[in-house]
Amino acid sequence: MVKNEKQHIEKTRAKQGFPADSPEPYKIAASTPFDFGAKNLTPYGGLFPVSTMLEKLGFKKLIEETLTIHRIPRVMTIYQFLLGMVLAIYVGFSRLNHLRFVAQDPMLIGILQVGKLPPQCTFWRFLTSLPVTVAQQLLKLQRLLRERVWEAANVQLPSITLDTDTTVHTLYGRQMGARKSYNPKNKGKKSYQPILTFVAETREYIGGELRNGDRPTGAQIARHLEAVFAAVPRCVRKIFGRADAGSIVGMLSRRMRSTRLPSSSWRARPRVCSKS
Repeated sequence: MVKNEKQHIEKTRAKQGFPADSPEPYKIAASTPFDFGAKNLTPYGGLFPVSTMLEKLGFKKLIEETLTIHRIPRVMTIYQFLLGMVLAIYVGFSRLNHLRFVAQDPMLIGILQVGKLPPQCTFWRFLTSLPVTVAQQLLKLQRLLRERVWEAANVQLPSITLDTDTTVHTLYGRQMGARKSYNPKNKGKKSYQPILTFVAETREYIGGELRNGDRPTGAQIARHLEAVFAAVPRCVRKIFGRADAGSIVGMLSRRMRSTRLPSSSWRARPRVCSKS
C-alpha cells in the first residue's frame, strides 16, 4: 500500500512525562543596584523601589504580628500572597486573572522569591480560606502603615479634612443586596451604594464600606465615621468633614443623640462639618 505524504501527514506527538523543574528564583538582595531618575514612578518600572519601601516600613513583620491566619498555604507564604496582590494592584491589574500575564516576570518573581506565580484558583482559595476577622485586622494593618509612612515622610498635619460620600456601582444579573436606587447613568438598574472616605490633603483612602443599594441611614453613617476616626493618625488634633448636606449630614444630625459622637462637634450645614 502506497501512502501519499501530502494526504497522510502524521500529527506531532504530545510530550509525555513530568515537566522540567522550574528554575531557581532570582535573588534580589540589598546589594542589587537600582536607580530612578524620572519625575513619577511608572507601574512597570517602579516595582523594585516599591518593594524596597515596603521592606523598610516593616511590611512583613506587621503582617506576621497583625494577621492571625491558622491555615498556612504551601505554595507561598501569607506574606508572599499579600505582597503579590499589592504589587499587582500597583501595576494596574484589577482582577486576579490578570496575574497570568506576569506569572513569570523576572522582577516580580524575584521580589517574591518564587519560581513562578501560582494560578488564579490558588489565589482564590487563599482568599476564601480567610476568616471574617481578617477584615478588621487588615484595616488595623492599613492604619499602622499609614502612621509609619507619615512618620518616615515627616508628615505632621495638625488638622485634616475628610471627604465622605456614597458612590454608585451598577450591577447586572441577580446579585445579593442589589437595589433600585439613585443611579443617574443607568436609571432603573440595580446597584450597590458603597460609602467612601478620603483625606483631602493627601488624597488617601482612609475608610469605606460596601453596602447594598438602599439609602444609608444615620446609624450606618455614624458607625462608618467612628471607624474612620479610629484610623486617623495620632498626630491629628482636629478633623474637618465634608459631605452631602442633603443626605449624609442631614441624617447624621438626626442620629447625634443616639450615637457616641458628640453632638457639639458636628454641625449640619451644606457640605461642611467639623469634629475636634
